[in-house]
Amino acid sequence: MSVNVPNSTRNAFRFVLPPSLGSENARDRADKLVSFLQNALGKPVEVSVAASYEALAKDLLSGRADAAWAPPFVCARTEAMGVRVLVRGVRLGMSSYRAALVCRAGARLSLDRLKGTTVAWVDRDAVAGYLLPVAFLKAQGVEPSRVFTSQLFTGSYRGALEAVQSGTADVAGVFCPPASTGLSFSAGVEKVLGPKAGDKFELIAYTEEAPNDGVPVAMSVSPELASKLESTMLGLGESEEGKHLLKNVFSADRFEPAPRMGYRALYRVALASL
Repeated sequence: MSVNVPNSTRNAFRFVLPPSLGSENARDRADKLVSFLQNALGKPVEVSVAASYEALAKDLLSGRADAAWAPPFVCARTEAMGVRVLVRGVRLGMSSYRAALVCRAGARLSLDRLKGTTVAWVDRDAVAGYLLPVAFLKAQGVEPSRVFTSQLFTGSYRGALEAVQSGTADVAGVFCPPASTGLSFSAGVEKVLGPKAGDKFELIAYTEEAPNDGVPVAMSVSPELASKLESTMLGLGESEEGKHLLKNVFSADRFEPAPRMGYRALYRVALASL
């Protein structure tokens, strides 16, 4: 994937959101974010929803997007090509999360009972919705292409979980808090589908942990504007509007500075998923 930094300048600052929680939810979040960023950055802002993780990464690398709320693997891919990740989300005091493989409640599936089932993934670049679960399965000697009769890509966690609920699929991957929080896979399911939805699913297995989502900024963005965006994200918790955005747009408690090349370890996960 090549990097192309545009020569021409444009007035609006373009911020991109991922489609991972569903296009309707993402569009609503985009609308809420525009006015806040415009006031903070002092210039017009356009917030859009990427069609896929691949499109999000390409927009950042080409300069069509100035910044994004990006899943970890998108952060890793773009960071390795020179893009700086300014901040990353913190949830429950943690800057990492894990994935859970889940099935319908009562299905009683396990790692050695997946033969002939169908799995619903989110996107090939989704860490909890594909990469971590696939890497975990392969490490356990379970080859997805041989075990699953079909592998569906739904584009969102909602789509994957609803496919399991409807019987279109038997298995899905979903994000959830790390083990140290004491919370289970239900926290991730209910974040997507709402209260009590976790009761409709049961756990197959948990994966290893990965860094949280981050905010990468394109190389075409000036250092001054990048610094202003970074301070804006770090200070979201200082206002009621900012707290609302943290909860309802970023699903985070706060942001912290992202360490340089902090997502590099995810390439091991990416290679294991191929």
